[in-house]
Amino acid sequence: MTADEGSVRVDSWIWSVRLTKTRSQAATAARGGHVKVNGESAKAAHPVRVGDEVRVRHAGRERILVVRKLIKKRVGAPVAAECYIDNSPPPPPRVEIPVIAQRERGAGRPTKRERRELDRLREGR
Repeated sequence: MTADEGSVRVDSWIWSVRLTKTRSQAATAARGGHVKVNGESAKAAHPVRVGDEVRVRHAGRERILVVRKLIKKRVGAPVAAECYIDNSPPPPPRVEIPVIAQRERGAGRPTKRERRELDRLREGR
C-alpha cells in the first residue's frame, strides 16, 4: 500500500484490476479526462479509497466500479474481480455486419445499372 495505507493512486488501481493493459494507458486515460472518482475528473495521482466510485471510459464503453479492496500490484483476473463491484450497464449488443455482395470472378466491371443497384443497397434505400 501507500504511506498512509488507506489509498492508492487511481492509475495504479485501474491497471491493477485489469481495466487497462498498461499503467501508462491508465495514466493517459486519466490525463485525457476519461477517469472520474466520485463524479469528479481525476488526475493519475488522485488517491482512491475503499468505497469510492470510479468511472472509466475505455474502448467506447463506460465502466462504473465501486472500490472494495485496494491493490497496488497487478493480479490475476479472478482476484482482481474481488477488488471491485461492477455497476456498469451491459455492453451494447453487437451489430452484425451485412455480407457484402461480391461479383463472380470473370464477370467484368459492373454496368451503370448494376452499380446504381449496389449503391442503393449500400445506402439502405
